[in-house]
Amino acid sequence: MAVENESKTIDDVVIWILLIALPVFLFFLSFLLGRYPVAPLDVVKTILSPLIPSLAVSPEISSIVFNIRLPRIIAALVVGASLSIAGASFQGIFQNPLVSPDLLGVSNGAGFGAAIAILLNAGNFFIQLSAFIFGIISVSITYGISKSYKAGGVLLLVLSGTAVSAFFNALVSGAKFMADPYDKLPQIVYWLMGSLSAVNFSKLTMIVVPLIIGMGVILVLRWHLNILSMGDEEAQSLGLNPNKLRLIVIVACTLVTSAAVSISGIIGWIGLVVPHMTRMIVGPDHKILLPASLSIGASFLLLIDNISRTAISIEIPIGILTAIIGVPLFLYLLRKGYSEWA
Repeated sequence: MAVENESKTIDDVVIWILLIALPVFLFFLSFLLGRYPVAPLDVVKTILSPLIPSLAVSPEISSIVFNIRLPRIIAALVVGASLSIAGASFQGIFQNPLVSPDLLGVSNGAGFGAAIAILLNAGNFFIQLSAFIFGIISVSITYGISKSYKAGGVLLLVLSGTAVSAFFNALVSGAKFMADPYDKLPQIVYWLMGSLSAVNFSKLTMIVVPLIIGMGVILVLRWHLNILSMGDEEAQSLGLNPNKLRLIVIVACTLVTSAAVSISGIIGWIGLVVPHMTRMIVGPDHKILLPASLSIGASFLLLIDNISRTAISIEIPIGILTAIIGVPLFLYLLRKGYSEWA
């Protein structure tokens, strides 16, 4: 027994080393990928140059590293981590393996917000702000509808989310119908397909506060998610208020998801597939599952973003690639058998 426990401990340590090393490795690798080649040594010198001015390289390389690739790499890590931890949290509180971060309508609400801002010829700042606000509004409407019925519960909340999501999807279609087909329509469609090509540090700065608040709350409550995933009766018997706890997690996940979608557009499958992948590696314990989902989700989206900008001569919208890769991967995970690792 002691040998087995020691072996398990060693395996856990190896897994966590890999989970930490993987995003770090992909972070540095991503600087080397692109249409303009940058040598590894130049990347290191450029990153260290603010601390050691003598290491400064050419202005062209410095601009590529700091102004183009660095904000995009950070955005891919942040969006992937955000969608993954939100998906894992939603799957836990709703006790459903098919739940994703856009369950309550946040993605379609954000899409409508962005579409309206584009129609009004607003700048990038207001497009991002409008997407963030409407993502929160859509979830607020969903929660308000579910609470307007006396027999409210998890099922009614999910059904309300489906209806609100469909409603905002219809509004997005209306916005596309009214858009100028030569100017605004392509911009709306491209935003909805998801991309990180227009990300800069100003956009990242806008989402820092909601991300810190949302992720902080989720990580602090991850111990309680284990109890909540057992059902409301079990949670109540242990002294927890399941409705209050569920609401807090929903608000935190909404902040995180809305912030992520506001800079990337709608990127599907990350929040559905990555939590399943993570469970197969570390198990269903949310104390471990949520931090691991951060690492794997960040790495997964950064890898796909690297493919989207280097696979062919033009950039592929990242939302297309996540679906192309995510669907067969999800079917493979189903084949492995959900009952083995849920």
